[in-house]
Amino acid sequence: MQSDIYKEVVRVKETQQEAALVTVIAASGSTPREEGAKMLVRADGSIFGTIGGGNIERQVIEEAAEVIRQGKPKRLCYRLKAGHELGMICGGDVEVFIEPIFSEPTMFIFGGGHIALPLVGMAGIAGFKIVVIDDRPEFSTKERFPEAEATITEDFSKAFSRVKVGKSSYIVIVTHGHKGDEKVLEGALATEAKYIGMIGSRAKNKAVFSHLLAKGFSQELLDTVHAPIGLKIGGQTPEEIAVSILAEVVQVRRAG
Repeated sequence: MQSDIYKEVVRVKETQQEAALVTVIAASGSTPREEGAKMLVRADGSIFGTIGGGNIERQVIEEAAEVIRQGKPKRLCYRLKAGHELGMICGGDVEVFIEPIFSEPTMFIFGGGHIALPLVGMAGIAGFKIVVIDDRPEFSTKERFPEAEATITEDFSKAFSRVKVGKSSYIVIVTHGHKGDEKVLEGALATEAKYIGMIGSRAKNKAVFSHLLAKGFSQELLDTVHAPIGLKIGGQTPEEIAVSILAEVVQVRRAG
């Protein structure tokens, strides 16, 4: 069973989902499960494995949801005696450790131009796996972006069929024109990406949004897009703009 739990953890990571792993790290007296028992709690509340069922398991599942949301581990103690909040009468004490399980954060950079060059290096140092996509072959090569996990040459309207975007994905839209940006944004809005940011002036972004509204996208969904992209630090050079983009991505990643 333990090996199955670890296989499920790997599957969660490979499919870019979110979960929390619960481990019984101490158990004394009469308890539902022994030390080392594990349970995986997925973001939708479903579980794999068990730490014994009952009220303690229900409470731990609720706590695991908070761990997933905040991205921070938690250590909890429970007394399984009559009169305590769980209402269990096993008579023992249980201590559990809940740790978040996330896949490696991946930044998909659409557009291999001047801003992408410094952004790839900075994002790699910050711990992101990088994929660069451009419709121009000379702007999406391993030679141009040696730090990238992958470089893809593809029409922007077809690019999402070649990448796996999940809840640990961050999409940065910095193509060489507003038509490319609009194609990418249309595809990005159909994904579970944690972050979508698009470069451009407010006037240009307003025009792109207007086109997408006419195609049936909701204003509520468009409001989730970070546009203009990046924190407002007054950046002007490609390097400064890259800093502002990465800072905003990190802010979203760590906000929980």
